[in-house]
Amino acid sequence: MDYYKIGQNIRRYRKSMGLTQEQLAEMINISVPHMSHIETGITKLSLPVLVDISDALKVSTNDLLSDNVVLSRERRYEEIRSILEQCDDRELKILTEILDSAKNALKKYM
Repeated sequence: MDYYKIGQNIRRYRKSMGLTQEQLAEMINISVPHMSHIETGITKLSLPVLVDISDALKVSTNDLLSDNVVLSRERRYEEIRSILEQCDDRELKILTEILDSAKNALKKYM
């Protein structure tokens, strides 16, 4: 079992929900250093902690254990929304133009 990959999956899902390590650790009643060690694969997480994390992140334990992290459409929107909320007006304008250009470029390949 690759605990580093599991930790990275947890990290991706946590970030897609806009949560910090501190917030997730608090939600599942573990210390922040323990949460950090789980995400970096330094420590092996127990089954109860894995279940608590999956419940908090609203994903299945299989999603956390899988090598293939596939975020749902709704999760992708949450991830994008989280990024956009951190942008100022200038950055939003630039990202909108980039997104529009990328979408138009994709049409050529579809």
